[in-house]
Amino acid sequence: MQTNLADFIKHTPEGQEADAILRKCVHCGFCTATCPTYQLLGDELDGPRGRIYLIKEMLEGEPVSARTRLHLDRCLTCRACETTCPSGVRYGRLAEIGRHVVEQRAGERPLGDRLMRRALRAVLPYRTRFAPLLRLGQWLRPLLSDRLRPRIPAPVAPTPWPQARHPRRMLVLGGCVQPALAPDIDAAAARVLDRLGIALVGADLGGCCGAVGNHLGAHEEGLDAMRRNIDAWWPEIERGAEAVVASSSACALQIKEYGDLLAHDTAYAEKARRVAALARDLLEVVAAEDLDALGRPGAGTSARVAAHCPCTQQHGERLPGVLERVLTAAGYTLAPVPDGHLCCGSAGTYSVLQPELSTALLTRKVAALESGEPAVIATANIGCLTHLQRGASRPVRHWIRLLDERLGGVGR
Repeated sequence: MQTNLADFIKHTPEGQEADAILRKCVHCGFCTATCPTYQLLGDELDGPRGRIYLIKEMLEGEPVSARTRLHLDRCLTCRACETTCPSGVRYGRLAEIGRHVVEQRAGERPLGDRLMRRALRAVLPYRTRFAPLLRLGQWLRPLLSDRLRPRIPAPVAPTPWPQARHPRRMLVLGGCVQPALAPDIDAAAARVLDRLGIALVGADLGGCCGAVGNHLGAHEEGLDAMRRNIDAWWPEIERGAEAVVASSSACALQIKEYGDLLAHDTAYAEKARRVAALARDLLEVVAAEDLDALGRPGAGTSARVAAHCPCTQQHGERLPGVLERVLTAAGYTLAPVPDGHLCCGSAGTYSVLQPELSTALLTRKVAALESGEPAVIATANIGCLTHLQRGASRPVRHWIRLLDERLGGVGR
């Protein structure tokens, strides 16, 4: 694709990155076949190729309207198009750049939209703000309407962590919403890794991975969250931590991109590259170990599981099939899941900001996951987990909890 970027962005790091990405696109349109919003809406501008043209026009100085912003807002950034693209177009990164620019050039959003986005950015990335509001919502849950009640998940009791007793040490992302929504996930991860001879430490280190600000067009807020995490982890990294682990695939993907996102920050570029190199999805860590060391699965029938591989894991991290392999090794029987490449509609804050599209995608995904009549649905991302729980008639669990329970951990 030929480009002629405008002076306002041509010589900036973002402009040069966007220009390189745009030039890789050959207009083939293969991406539209796997784009969830194009499948729903049938509009070229609600598919990757159309959005690429909108971003190109914007970066070349064409007028930016609310219509441009609408089509970019509707994008899930699921990256299914990246998996399909034969030219290696980094669409996800281009969309982030496009959203950053559109926030600057499309004028103010409507008041309600501005307030909602500011509220999300002010609450979600901060555990100390999100947790008490969640507890209040859970307390009021019985009084809420049938429409609102499914959006407030039931409380989950925390479970104990094992003592750190192994020379091999890995850091775990403290996170933002997951410790309040599902404190049992990282505890289960610590117990499973303990059986593999790995100590998982640092649950109080670091907060939001930076994805909330980054995906809502608040680029500097996202980068500040990344810098805070690097500062929190750095002493442990210097003491020999083997990896930085995230049990949520969206967070794992974001941390893996710290090196690119902070490449032009002279104070953090080198540290960010090292952190990105150390970043691991929990699934990668478990799959790389000798699973025989976990011992035989616990007693009981072989439960039938529908594996939901989140978009961030299969399209962003490029780990398709790994979740299924680990669950099979743990003794579970996999139920077939058609169209496993399609997004469930969670996509971070998307389910709040685009509720109609999100609900339509959720309905399709739940139908696919439950078509094989599983006893339980297993996923690898906290956002997908809470979203799927809204529509599923079967339990939705994080895969590490299933593995922990099958191996005799807490909660059997």
